[in-house]
Amino acid sequence: MERHDYAQGVKTASRQLVSVMKHLFRNMLLVSAVAGLLGACAAPQGAFPVDLLSAEIETRQGPGAAELSEPTRVIVLGTGTPIPDARRAGASIAIIHKGEAYLFDVGAGSIRNATVARYKYDIPSLYPSQICCVFITHMHSDHTLDFPELAYTLWWRRRAGLLSWGPTGMVRMVRGLTEMMGPDTDVRTRGSQPLPNPTGNVVTVIEIEEGIVFKKDDLVVEAFKVNHGNIKPAFGYKITTADKSIVISGDTAYSETLAEKAKGVDLLFHEVISELGLMKNSPFWQNYHKNVHTTSIDVGRIASKAQPKKLVLYHGLYYGTPEASVIDEVKSVFEGEVILANDLDVF
Repeated sequence: MERHDYAQGVKTASRQLVSVMKHLFRNMLLVSAVAGLLGACAAPQGAFPVDLLSAEIETRQGPGAAELSEPTRVIVLGTGTPIPDARRAGASIAIIHKGEAYLFDVGAGSIRNATVARYKYDIPSLYPSQICCVFITHMHSDHTLDFPELAYTLWWRRRAGLLSWGPTGMVRMVRGLTEMMGPDTDVRTRGSQPLPNPTGNVVTVIEIEEGIVFKKDDLVVEAFKVNHGNIKPAFGYKITTADKSIVISGDTAYSETLAEKAKGVDLLFHEVISELGLMKNSPFWQNYHKNVHTTSIDVGRIASKAQPKKLVLYHGLYYGTPEASVIDEVKSVFEGEVILANDLDVF
């Protein structure tokens, strides 16, 4: 009799527990749904990802009148490093001038960010198959991994094939890319698919030396050598337009040449490695990084000599230190404006 009462009590308690759990689960679903609805309603108009278009094919014959009249803009497409980062794409900076997008490096994820920026900021020239030109600082993979994405995304609808400039090694890379994508080219060009531009996948490559490498209207792109250890040549770029002057460091150790090129520019984009973070590493890694990258203190020294209107830090290594603290490290040497860039920042 006692065993029967006990078993019956266990069954009753179990049914009550299941009922309570179902009730809690229904409430959790309701709260989650309401929170999602409120979040969607509260999101600012145009904020990513709420109002972005999806799978929209864009074509155009060239820049429109409104684009031609806009001031020069700089969009940071990637601020990361070779280390995968959920919040930072690989190094890439886009300069938008008179309705064309000029990219400087194309690290992993940067072309997807170009698509986001196209809609977030209404920049038609950042639609991947509309991007005309790319300049590569050096041949490390974290600066080139999205080159295939840029060259081959919707290539058959490009106005023209991608134009590219960079150091020795570019021709070899593009030759390999063409071979790699050969099966795609064969299938599309020999099949029944309509091809508005059957040569849109042809990439033009110019391997450069120091000096002016590109001019169009008032836009001038100058390449200069920087010190990235045994990676030779490695370039920084100075870009000048009627309304902006910009220097992009690429990867470099402390460089007097860079400081000279960056004198008085509107924007200096410079790589950085946290001095405090680096000190947590072994002597070997400290020595290695100081020979190929620029510590926060040395970035400050360069900026003190160059005196840019804005110093923008990107492509940063922090080694466990809070990212924002690198600003204080730089400002211990440089008194001007210092900004730690995030992906999709606009200048």
